[in-house]
Amino acid sequence: MTFEEYVTARGPGLVRLARLLCGDPHRAEDLVQDVLAKAYARWRRIARTERPDLYVRQMLVNQNRSWWRLGRNRELTVAEPAPAASVAGAESGVVERDALWRMVLALPQRQRAVLVLRFYEDLDDAAIAEILDCAPATVRTHAMRALARLRELHAPELAPSTGGQL
Repeated sequence: MTFEEYVTARGPGLVRLARLLCGDPHRAEDLVQDVLAKAYARWRRIARTERPDLYVRQMLVNQNRSWWRLGRNRELTVAEPAPAASVAGAESGVVERDALWRMVLALPQRQRAVLVLRFYEDLDDAAIAEILDCAPATVRTHAMRALARLRELHAPELAPSTGGQL
C-alpha cells in the first residue's frame, strides 16, 4: 500500500481518533497532519511492518502526549459552563452526550486514550498495550479507573465510596 492510498483510506478515521484523544477538532487535524508528515518520511519502513495502522495510531497517541507536555499548549479555562437545563424530547440525548463528553475530557490522558482505543477503535487490550507501550494489565487498570471515575461523575450519589482511592 502506498502512502497516498493509506491516507485516503485511513485519514478520516485518524482525524476522528485524534479528535477523541484531544477533544478539539482543529487541533486534531493539526495533530494528524504532523503525524502523517513524520510517517511519510518513514513510510517504506512503516509499510513493511505487519500492521502499519497500529504503528501510525501509536505515533498519533505519542504525538498527542508530547503536545500536552509543552506548557504553552495548555488552555486555561476561566469559568465553568452554566448547568444544563432540563430538556425534554430529542434534545435530551444531545445534552446527555455533551455532558458525557465533558466527563471523558476531564479524565487523565492515558485513561481517555484507553477508553477511546477500546470503545471507539474497538481494539483489544493487547493492541492498546502495544499502542500505549505498556502492559495489558495496565490497560485494564486504566479502563477500570476511567469507568469508575465516569460513574462517579455521572451519578455521584450512586457511586460507591472508595475511601479517597481510585
